[in-house]
Amino acid sequence: MSMEAFKENPWKESHPAYEKNTFFHIRPAPEFATAEVVVSSLYRACGYEALAEKDVPAAGREFAKDSQAPRIHERSGTKIDMETWRVVLNGVLESPKQPNQSSKRFLQLCPIVPNVALYSGSARLAGNSWNPGQLIQRMIGYGSENYQQAQTLWQKLFQALGISGGDDIWARWLHQEFELRRRNGAEWKISYLPDYSGLPAHEKSRLSFPARQFVRDLEGVIQAKPFMTRRQWVSLLEAELRLGSVAHVLWLCDVNYQVWQAIRRALHSEDCPSAEEVGNRLVSCTGHYLTYGNPAVPIIRDYASRYLVARIGINAVLWQLQVMGVEIKSIESCAELAGLLKKVCEKRHQLIAAGLEATVTELQEGEKNARAIACKKGIGSNLVEFARHVLGQRQTANEILRGYDQGYILRKKAEYSSAPWIVSMGPVSILALVHCCLRDAAGPRSIQKLCHHLAAYGIRVDRDNVTTGDLGRKLRMLGLVLDSPDAESGMLLVPPFDGTLKTQSA
Repeated sequence: MSMEAFKENPWKESHPAYEKNTFFHIRPAPEFATAEVVVSSLYRACGYEALAEKDVPAAGREFAKDSQAPRIHERSGTKIDMETWRVVLNGVLESPKQPNQSSKRFLQLCPIVPNVALYSGSARLAGNSWNPGQLIQRMIGYGSENYQQAQTLWQKLFQALGISGGDDIWARWLHQEFELRRRNGAEWKISYLPDYSGLPAHEKSRLSFPARQFVRDLEGVIQAKPFMTRRQWVSLLEAELRLGSVAHVLWLCDVNYQVWQAIRRALHSEDCPSAEEVGNRLVSCTGHYLTYGNPAVPIIRDYASRYLVARIGINAVLWQLQVMGVEIKSIESCAELAGLLKKVCEKRHQLIAAGLEATVTELQEGEKNARAIACKKGIGSNLVEFARHVLGQRQTANEILRGYDQGYILRKKAEYSSAPWIVSMGPVSILALVHCCLRDAAGPRSIQKLCHHLAAYGIRVDRDNVTTGDLGRKLRMLGLVLDSPDAESGMLLVPPFDGTLKTQSA
């Protein structure tokens, strides 16, 4: 690989340091997924590591075919008749198709139990599909203080995702019926968690970014499992995964852009920030990505586009430095990123003389890459699709099932098909967030605590939305607030699951 190869295809020929040894590179590259696909793929990443994503659709077709065969049904040893099993598959467990899927025949099931993930929930129906569960793995590594803490949380997640005597009778019955019909050799056992921390432990302790909040909240969701049914808990987990995964990707997009802006400043000045300044100015999530009640997709597209612009610029600098004999092998910490900026400062005259800025401009504005940077195809389009479909409320082909998804973060502003998507959380998402932000508290807390909690994910909430707007109305409807003249905004949050707090305080 070389600078010339990079110019030919900047999306394929990333610098080795950026591709393999950079904490702000987005891996795995997000593509289309839905909330249920994220949950299903997490089952596979956590307990069915041997099952490839590309094998899931074929396994689903085979499973659906077997479910229609009387002889196979009889050999399974089940005590229910085949018609009842069909009702379970095609009615009770079936996840509603979206409008563009209505004519397609394939198995799409709600991932209540792990076995469902053997046959349903792949991001693609054909070809190689990415595994969003691996993104969750990396987020756990990013957000944990060290590998031991990440491994402990991974173990807790595996145990919670599995079926045990503590699960309700419906979940245990489903698990048993799927086990009777399982024909492949997939075994539910914990997979290896890659040792990827994202940043050194001593740097993480002073930084703030979504994955750190996600790890704390994931532990809270796991603790809440004994206080609800399996279906309710999976919905709660799904809501947390939706918000955390998209916030993490937007944070990485923003870090790339901030790094590129810092490099540009270094090219024209002697601005060489220290490692601590790099962490505070470039890495910590101090602003917000989305605003409650406002349109979301144009903002997401803007972050994706800026990420692509920055990715070209950062890689161009790395390749040009290599041409000049300066080898950058790793950017896996704020200290190493500060070292890169220092090198750019030292070599800025040579970099400018080599035509670096003209090269970057040509690549960013050239016809070959313009559509990708505009998020009309390729990586940018995939990022927008991922964020929109994971956060957005499920649009169903059957109007009767339009209320199926209640864990959304985005909803349509109006009924017509081209209505903008705005930030407006569903009841399940609100329950999950209120629980997570109060789980360490011994009683009610000000509504401001929820605002700070959302800010940790990069979502800004205006005062009006808390008191009289959409969020305030939903909080009252769910019984999650008490009106109190002594509290900020006149409202106090109420823990939704008192048992979890009692257990912790005991």
